[in-house]
Amino acid sequence: MNKENLGNKIPFWLILMALITALGPITIDMYLPAFPAIARDLGVSQHNIELTVSSYLLGLSLSQLFIGPLTDRYGRKKPLLFGLGLYLLATLGCLFTTSFEMLMLSRTLQAFGAASCIVIPRAVIRDHFNTQEAAHALSLLMLIMGLAPVLAPIAGGYLAPIVGWRGLFGFMLLAAILLIVLCIAKLEESLKPEHASQLNAKTIFKNYTGLLCHKNFMAFALCGGLAMAGLFSFISSSPTIFIDQFGVAPEHFGYLFGLNAGGMILGSQLSVRMLRKHPSHTVLKKALLLTITGSGVGLLLALTGLINLPLFVICMLVLSCGIGIINPNATALALKEQGGRLGVASALMGCILFMFGTLTSSLVSSWQTGTAVPLLTSLFVCSLISFICGRFIGRA
Repeated sequence: MNKENLGNKIPFWLILMALITALGPITIDMYLPAFPAIARDLGVSQHNIELTVSSYLLGLSLSQLFIGPLTDRYGRKKPLLFGLGLYLLATLGCLFTTSFEMLMLSRTLQAFGAASCIVIPRAVIRDHFNTQEAAHALSLLMLIMGLAPVLAPIAGGYLAPIVGWRGLFGFMLLAAILLIVLCIAKLEESLKPEHASQLNAKTIFKNYTGLLCHKNFMAFALCGGLAMAGLFSFISSSPTIFIDQFGVAPEHFGYLFGLNAGGMILGSQLSVRMLRKHPSHTVLKKALLLTITGSGVGLLLALTGLINLPLFVICMLVLSCGIGIINPNATALALKEQGGRLGVASALMGCILFMFGTLTSSLVSSWQTGTAVPLLTSLFVCSLISFICGRFIGRA
């Protein structure tokens, strides 16, 4: 396939990829303000409901390893439709759940379906563009999908008292139906038949082991994955920190949570401007300074007891802005040399991201101190390792 040039007009297929990718943030973020109501209705603690975020992330991390080989063999469209269909069925399970255990199971199956919405859009973009253009396209994609984590918790905070927390899962159900219709009607297959790989255990094992031994891929995958993984610890613990620690009203939680998504949108647009003058690797190095600064200053303030709501929000804004720049550039650089195994490479990147995201969110949820120290420690450690991988190990 001849690589395209991304001009001023954004193609519809890229907008569709953004909408599909946005399903993930909607699924994670929309029900966050409803945690107290869900815990009350199901008769469990709010800490248990926080674990449904971890179960979702764990499902995402493992299932992507299966989606990757399938999309390299059968193309992008069919596995995507299968994943959306599975997501739809699992969302019905969340909607009609009668127990915490059923909710955990449904959330895990929901993640197995949503995995295709993460792996396949990255592969489609790389099918169309070279490294620099892919970084540009991924930055634009973050702008389009960035409204999801801004609006989802805000909408959840206001809609939950009206439609109940089950109604929030009903909204996710309608979103899945709409995306299935759009994919059937508008999405063209981007993988050429001659580029399809074989689907057997030997080929899959060879591809994954080859990626694990590929220095540049692993460096940039860890760089982007760990930066985002730290953010997932914020997602899972943010209701407790904002509502319980800082006394924010549940209906106002979405606005403060959305500021961090706004920081990612700002970062993605700074990335677009910087890419016009600098190569992707240079842009990535500059952004890594933002994440380690935001998390490091925040941790220092928390340890000294000087942290308050405004300072916490500022530190998180600096961090999220850096992540908005890191994510598209680290992704493009990691996929740079992967050729016919783009689906597998995208899957392994997602697995790394969500595996660490599951680990960090679970540790922060379990490490209860009544302060922001556990969260900020997690963010700083993830930012530090990301900084080392991006600046000193990976090479353009």
